[in-house]
Amino acid sequence: MTAKTDLTGRDFLKLLDYRPEEIQYLIDLSARLKAEKKAHKSQKVLEGRNVALIFEKTSTRTRCSFEVAAHDLGMGTTYLDPSGSQIGKKESIADTARVLSRMFDGIEYRGFGQEIVENLARYADVPVWNGLTNDFHPTQMIADMLTIQEHFGHLKGIRLVYMGDARYNMGNSLMVTCAKLGMDFVACTNPKYYPAEDLVEKCRAIAKETGASITLTDSVEEGCRDADVIYTDVWVSMGEPTEVWKERIDALLPYQVNEKAFSYAKDSAVFMHCLPAYHDQETGVGRSVYEKFGLKEVEVTNEVFEGPRSIVFDEAENRMHSIKAIMYATLGADRN
Repeated sequence: MTAKTDLTGRDFLKLLDYRPEEIQYLIDLSARLKAEKKAHKSQKVLEGRNVALIFEKTSTRTRCSFEVAAHDLGMGTTYLDPSGSQIGKKESIADTARVLSRMFDGIEYRGFGQEIVENLARYADVPVWNGLTNDFHPTQMIADMLTIQEHFGHLKGIRLVYMGDARYNMGNSLMVTCAKLGMDFVACTNPKYYPAEDLVEKCRAIAKETGASITLTDSVEEGCRDADVIYTDVWVSMGEPTEVWKERIDALLPYQVNEKAFSYAKDSAVFMHCLPAYHDQETGVGRSVYEKFGLKEVEVTNEVFEGPRSIVFDEAENRMHSIKAIMYATLGADRN
């Protein structure tokens, strides 16, 4: 494990704020806490603490991960769903942050604008954790890197290809994280869906220091050649209008993750997805897409999703272990 790093009191808003060794520390701490849980070792090192979970966007994995992780650490949780919080409506973000800081030891926010979680952190006196915004998804990154490290034994030099809409939280966060950790990141998509140029340039500057590389390409063959990981996400995010489905399907269908894409990758390559995934018609969205557009599978085929390369459920489990590590470290459990 990497040397002990003191992150007590730190916010966790985006990985641009963290040094490579701090990110690696959280990944290794996640692995340690996972091993302890598997061994049924008590982890109640934060008894008497309480955390607030603000969800303006609902989520199965993020909510369960925070609640189980907090419980394992001995903490209480209060869940505020989209109807249970007045943040930005009847109460300002600044006032919400100051009120919750008097009652809780940490605040998680999952919602829309990055500026909201940044403002919460600015006015809060306790650590604030970004459970997802439109721009970044840092808790997912620690889980993803833990999963890759478990599978390959290392991170540096891994070639990770992201296919689909790379303009938002997942494309942005994977690019930042790969740059920080000396990995080779590829955005393989329609050029209209590349990450923002200013963030690309920022990541390329980081990559020069870490030995990473950043590649943008619209060629599936070029993008997936020698890939270690092929990663995708849904093409239309929560809160976006249904009218964008046709536009996204037209532009992104060539970038569906399927066996052809994997034929260019290494034989050892794996498939990852942050979930939920529209790989069949067993969801309301999947059925709706089929009824409207005749598309049985969307961003990934069922053959890949259910196949031997898929490590998506290891990845989903690791959300809980990594979120536990983030709370453990920023709430000062290492000092106990």
